[in-house]
Amino acid sequence: MRVASRKISNEALIIHAIFSMAVVMLVVTGIYFYYRFILVRTGLTTYTCLFLLACIYTGRELCIRFYLRNKPFHFSLYTVLALMAIITIWPLAAKLVFKSPHDIIEFSVTTLPFLIIGLVMGIFIKLIRASIQKQIQDAQLAAEQKQSELNLLQSQLSPHFLFNTLNNIYGISITQHERVPALLLQLSNLLRYSVYDTKNQFVPITEELEYITNYISFEKLRISDRLVLQTDIETINNPAIPIAPMVLIVFIENAFKHARNTLDDKIYVHIALQITDNDIVFSVKNSYNGSKQENSTPQVSSGLGLANTIRRLNLLYEKNYQLDQYITDNMYIVQLRLKIK
Repeated sequence: MRVASRKISNEALIIHAIFSMAVVMLVVTGIYFYYRFILVRTGLTTYTCLFLLACIYTGRELCIRFYLRNKPFHFSLYTVLALMAIITIWPLAAKLVFKSPHDIIEFSVTTLPFLIIGLVMGIFIKLIRASIQKQIQDAQLAAEQKQSELNLLQSQLSPHFLFNTLNNIYGISITQHERVPALLLQLSNLLRYSVYDTKNQFVPITEELEYITNYISFEKLRISDRLVLQTDIETINNPAIPIAPMVLIVFIENAFKHARNTLDDKIYVHIALQITDNDIVFSVKNSYNGSKQENSTPQVSSGLGLANTIRRLNLLYEKNYQLDQYITDNMYIVQLRLKIK
């Protein structure tokens, strides 16, 4: 999220820089025009430029002190007073140089619009700059809030998995205590990844698949001969493809969990994953003997793991993922498509 925040900030700064350069070029062009055709014969070139800068600065200060502080009445009042001051002071200044009324009028008429534009320009420059700064601050705040939420969600991954797994091992230890040492060894390998390697927002997909393979081995030890497992995981040509950690495993864990709750002698779990040009396509199917009608859509589980995962998907992938869950032919099916980052 910090990367996204920097990207937004850089784009805003580029826009601001382009706008500022355009304004500077406009001012320089205007000064050159008046210098070349009007001011060079009067001797007021330096004074006109200084007064123009004073008008720009005045517009900027009016915007800062009144408009940006939600004082529209004061802003309007003092802007009108500033315009009146420019219109009044500049002809009086021209009288100090020109003696002919015709020259005074001609000089005032040709330069006053430029000075008024300077005042308005100062206001708009500050307004646009303030708008860009607010966009940057909002983007940074949103990114920080998302990062904090992600940190909280990721901190819940290991406790959730450990809670479920220890419950399962406890049940096995009562009737098949000889299998517990192998399960604990497999559990330690799983926890090493879930505790130490999932702190990043994205990990290489090969690391996630290795963890899934270890988890499947762990489930084989627990379920033993009752499990009928099919895996169709294609060979990964690009091991550096990023994926959010501990996303797929939640659906696999739920598949084993719900399949074990059936009364059938055999439980069926089918896990598939393939990589297309732009997507990671994942699916998992498991035995399901619920009371719902065929082709009905199951309610989203209120468990921490699934709710946590969906929230992380929303934060990390936003609209770049598609998740479908449904029941058909006594099979609970989950299909997930992730846009490759």
